[in-house]
Amino acid sequence: MSSITGRSAVEQGPGPSGDNARGRRRLGDTLFGGGAGLAGVIVIVIVVFTGVFLAISAVPSVLDDKVNFLTSTEWQTSAGNLRFGILQILWTTVSISVIAMIIAVPLGVANALFLTQYAPKWLARPAATVIDLLAAIPSIVYGLWGIQVFAPHLTGLQTFLNDVLGWFPLFAGPVSTGTVFIAGIVLAVMVLPIITAMSREVFAQTPAANKEGALALGATKWEMIRTAVLPFGRAGVISAAMLGLGRALGETIAITIIVSSVAPGAGFFASWLQGGETFASKIANNAAEFNNPESTGAYIAAGLVLFVLTFVVNALARIVINRRKAFA
Repeated sequence: MSSITGRSAVEQGPGPSGDNARGRRRLGDTLFGGGAGLAGVIVIVIVVFTGVFLAISAVPSVLDDKVNFLTSTEWQTSAGNLRFGILQILWTTVSISVIAMIIAVPLGVANALFLTQYAPKWLARPAATVIDLLAAIPSIVYGLWGIQVFAPHLTGLQTFLNDVLGWFPLFAGPVSTGTVFIAGIVLAVMVLPIITAMSREVFAQTPAANKEGALALGATKWEMIRTAVLPFGRAGVISAAMLGLGRALGETIAITIIVSSVAPGAGFFASWLQGGETFASKIANNAAEFNNPESTGAYIAAGLVLFVLTFVVNALARIVINRRKAFA
């Protein structure tokens, strides 16, 4: 309805008081944007300073290292006789993370598909909550559960793998108590909530038109999921897997409890049925040796490698997410 000015009441707006409200909103937007930008800058500065600190602390010890830092398995950090290498530690860290991803990614995607495409509403929400609660359990609990409850049940499976596939380096013996294989499975349980939650959110955003179009063309439920839901959520699933991998690479307490140590001076071995140390557990187990700059620098060098690994994984996740900004 037009007024005598020829403009509707809506077009005329609330008048000066409305201008004040818009001004307050603009001020609020400005303050919020500035605060968010400042928070982002602080995070970047913290990451940069962390990397610089690790590099400055690690380089002198690496330069004094009498063996190759990347290809040696020795670990001797006595002052004046530094002989340390990360080959075995890097292999153990990557192996445990790979095992966790092999198990957690398909299981997390299957859980997400069930919760978003098959489960009735009365079941989907409680089931999702239960899975999310797994992320709230402290890692030390996972470690104790893994070594005290879970590991004894895998003794037979590990012996079977060694008997049948022992010719393959990954399953060569002898089989120890706390193995890389057990740690990888326990770590899969720990990263499962991350992958499930992110995949569930992505699958739930699949446009209804895509799903209804596939069904209208005669596709079955599974064919609709395969042709509409999974392609739509592919980038999100990859991002979830990478974030889970970043979580797996840095896990410390559970790995420290589960994986048994190897004898000092042992050569390189690739078996998943033996113990070992990851970057995080190596640093945690030997904190008592941080008594001089040279020894400390050796462990900081190992931490720097873990920092770079984690940074690369998270950077890849961000690249994938940015390609599908709808999920960001």
